[in-house]
Amino acid sequence: MSEKKINALSTLIVIFVSLALSLFLIAVSSSSFSSALYGFFRGSLGSAYSFAEVLVKAIPLILCGLSVAVGAYAGFTNIGAEGQFYMGAVATTVVGMYLDLPGPLLMLVAFLFSFLLGGIWAAVPGILKARYGISEVINTLMFNYIAIALVGILLQTSLKAPDAYFPVSSYMPEDMWFFKIIQGTRLHAGLFLAILLAVVLYVIIYRTWLGFEIRAAGLNSRASFCSGINVSKSIVISSLLSGGFAAIAGYSEILGLQHRLLDGMSPGYGYLAIVASLLGRNNPFLIIFSSILIALIQVGSQGMQRSAGVPTAISNIILGLVVLLVLIRPFIKKLLEKVGA
Repeated sequence: MSEKKINALSTLIVIFVSLALSLFLIAVSSSSFSSALYGFFRGSLGSAYSFAEVLVKAIPLILCGLSVAVGAYAGFTNIGAEGQFYMGAVATTVVGMYLDLPGPLLMLVAFLFSFLLGGIWAAVPGILKARYGISEVINTLMFNYIAIALVGILLQTSLKAPDAYFPVSSYMPEDMWFFKIIQGTRLHAGLFLAILLAVVLYVIIYRTWLGFEIRAAGLNSRASFCSGINVSKSIVISSLLSGGFAAIAGYSEILGLQHRLLDGMSPGYGYLAIVASLLGRNNPFLIIFSSILIALIQVGSQGMQRSAGVPTAISNIILGLVVLLVLIRPFIKKLLEKVGA
């Protein structure tokens, strides 16, 4: 059996088993299997508004997924996209509240400031890994808690809206808001931004010398060092880019959806992005589709809850099963190779 056939067959097995287990879980969780399936498809694909909601949830997942991917290219495991997301949101809020500039210029300044702050937030663990060999997994994870706590403090003090009882910021100027792609829905221009940045990342990683060095450092740091590549620099640059992409997710969420900073604004986009990156094999274009798939499952699970009482937590179980099956795919390939031999 050829390598191409083995890859295709193992992928089909993963898809089939994932689908079968998902349907089994839905059947067990619902008193009416048909109502649950109807609710899933009606809630996620039943109307333009429903599908727009899928894309709305996919936007921050795409950007945070790109963040995880660009770190992974250099061997930098970024678990901190959640905190970097909030840093981007904070930077956007500060620019919107304290700078008096025309709307387009405010958007540009907020974009640059968000990217820079998120990049610095991720570059600190990157430097610690490159210089001292300290685990970036622990550092980026701990930085999430620091970022979330910092947002809580800021929303109780300097960024809190004067007339608000709850910890929220003032609304951003309306000329900063992203335009709506489909009127009557919440789908905004952040989708175009996410797709554009996926293209930019692809060009950087696969069409530039910098991208070659980053990928080489991640594949074999020792061989890269012996070839004259500065591995430490590659790790730091990839961590900087990684944090920047996640911060733009926060920027997009503020200007496209919430229009102000909220405590607990992210329902875990930074962690779900790890799944999106894994399912997309760290390919910028595949991450777009994997993010839409994850958003589809989440929005569809809400439809199942409304129509058949299926708990929305089932979406997390399904995603967990998919991740496990993707992780054991190499073993499935080996088994198929033995059967083919």
